[in-house]
Amino acid sequence: MEFSKIKKQRFVIALASMAFVGLLAFVFFRAGPLAATPVTVQAVKQGGFTPALFGVGTVEAKRSWMIGPTVAGRVAQVHVDVGDIVKAGQLLAEMDSVDLDQKLSAQDALISRTASTQMATQAQQTDAYARYELAKLNFSRNQDLAKQNFISPSALELRTQEKISAEAAYEAASANLSGIKQDVIRLKAERAGLQQQRNNVRLIAPADGVVTTRDAESGTTVVAGQPVIRLIDPQSLWVKLRLDQGRSAGLQTGLDANIVVRSQAQKSFKGQVVRVELLSDSVTEERVALVSFAQIPKDVSVGEVAEVTLALAPIENALLISNASIQRQGDTMGVWRLINSKPVFSKIRVGASSLDGDIVVLDGLQLSDQVVVHSQKALTENSRVRVVEALR
Repeated sequence: MEFSKIKKQRFVIALASMAFVGLLAFVFFRAGPLAATPVTVQAVKQGGFTPALFGVGTVEAKRSWMIGPTVAGRVAQVHVDVGDIVKAGQLLAEMDSVDLDQKLSAQDALISRTASTQMATQAQQTDAYARYELAKLNFSRNQDLAKQNFISPSALELRTQEKISAEAAYEAASANLSGIKQDVIRLKAERAGLQQQRNNVRLIAPADGVVTTRDAESGTTVVAGQPVIRLIDPQSLWVKLRLDQGRSAGLQTGLDANIVVRSQAQKSFKGQVVRVELLSDSVTEERVALVSFAQIPKDVSVGEVAEVTLALAPIENALLISNASIQRQGDTMGVWRLINSKPVFSKIRVGASSLDGDIVVLDGLQLSDQVVVHSQKALTENSRVRVVEALR
């Protein structure tokens, strides 16, 4: 009896141990490291498809100007303020002219003096020319008299020397006059340069626009090229749009756009892609496009964030999968297909995508293939999977 009782207790203990081991194994294989990974799947489908591109950009001005001096100097006066509407040719600010006015006065006096010298040299040339003509006439007469032996050879030589001297004096006067004329040209050019410098201290609006910043005040010393006033043309606003390079297929000029600016999120504005930049951002892996407004929104500000949707041409009978199912293994793009309940990584080639999460498969899948959309953890070829309706 006692032996039977012990044997019964051992049986109960063994049964409880087996149950515990079974429970432990169940938990280990269902929720432990060897448990099957829950996944959601989707069948490759076929149908009509309307692709679109989406990106975020900022409102910028196509035409803007930074107005500043061409040489270092001190700001004398600023005549406009931020928000002012200015016209082409309007005086915006003035730099301290230092001694430019005095230099211009000195240059004017020097030009006047040189002009007087030119007049005197002109008179000397006229006198030298008259003497030269008289010497030629006297030489000609004495030459005829010498042929008739009415004068001695020495008298003819004297007239010859007078003619040569008069000619040399005329040539010297002509050379002096030419030099004076060149001096006048040089002095006028130097004055024009000084006048240009004087004009440059007056900062003039190059076109109609709006003042966006006032970067310097009276008394501030600025270097050459440093802006004092910044202008923009408010009728030239557009959106500098950035798009992910991997999802920019189909981007081109002429695409219609819907633009939503952050300050007016309840409205959308029509636009169009007017430029696709050749230079992409290699750091953020984005392409850059410029989108113009069909009509400039009121109260929009430069630098404001804008969301842009670009409509592409519709595609008929395309193979479609969810964009979330795409994975990368190194440099290879693909999806996890379920073949006999086992995950197999398949390389694919994709095309345009839509805003609702679908993407066109160009190669690598067939209609009704089962692909993994989401998984609770990263998959491998040896992973055990369990298909569920949704991940918890």
